[in-house]
Amino acid sequence: MAELKIKCEQPEFIRHLFQDALRERIESLEKGIQRTQERLQEFETKYELSTFEFLRMFANDEIQHRLDMDFDEWIGESRMLRTLQDKLYLLKGVEFFDEIN
Repeated sequence: MAELKIKCEQPEFIRHLFQDALRERIESLEKGIQRTQERLQEFETKYELSTFEFLRMFANDEIQHRLDMDFDEWIGESRMLRTLQDKLYLLKGVEFFDEIN
């Protein structure tokens, strides 16, 4: 795991600043994930198909792509969910520690 060291005159101020920013970003990602999951649920209900099954069928050309359907948006939402989850995973892995000198 990589480490980042920062030197400054007021380390506790900087620590709290980073922790607050990190906490806010995590909350924002969690809200984005919730909204994206809700949108995916709308597609799943509308087309009576899970997102996983839809993506599998679409990738295997088992579903005809039509302009009047929401397939592009559904695919985009599924990619967005994966991106948001990846970012959240990385941010939740950040640790702050005190260096003893």
